[in-house]
Amino acid sequence: MNATQLRANLFLVLRRVLATGKPEDVEWKGRHLQIIPKESLSSMAKLARLRPHPEVIQGDPETIVHLDWSSEWQAEDVHRLS
Repeated sequence: MNATQLRANLFLVLRRVLATGKPEDVEWKGRHLQIIPKESLSSMAKLARLRPHPEVIQGDPETIVHLDWSSEWQAEDVHRLS
């Protein structure tokens, strides 16, 4: 579709892209463009898409809770983080 056809049917094209989820190609001044739907997910929807990765922690996860990292921290590290 060229830009003139898009202008004549803009709202129809936008509704079709949203309804089908399929991009619409437009040619303008010899360049090709696409109108695509952008997924806007809420924070909760993004969290729901997360998948567990139980293989990441090797061993008993309870041992991580009691690790002492204080010897690894230095004063400049604390200032850099704030």
